[in-house]
Amino acid sequence: MATLPAEFSDLEPFADWCLESERERYAKRLASEMDELQAFYDAAFPRLEAAMEHLDQYPLDALPDDATHLLWLCYSLVNVSFPVEVWRQARVPDSGAAAMDQVVEPAV
Repeated sequence: MATLPAEFSDLEPFADWCLESERERYAKRLASEMDELQAFYDAAFPRLEAAMEHLDQYPLDALPDDATHLLWLCYSLVNVSFPVEVWRQARVPDSGAAAMDQVVEPAV
């Protein structure tokens, strides 16, 4: 079953990144290997502008389910961008056992 809008069907292999909460996205990032993060980034980043254009046609509080999943996928892309572009590792460098818990996040 497709979770993303039809015009983004090429991103369906990465639908497991359509995660509702920041906590889930961060946990998936930490549990992923760099080659997985890189593959997701390489597939999704070139589609980011088209995704934003697609999402802009709806009010944020009235997104259809497939568009909501696309928004969550974009949030995940932001979450993996620094590990891919800068750190070359899933964790923040030199952060040791530090953890981040976001207690409030934007709601759709």
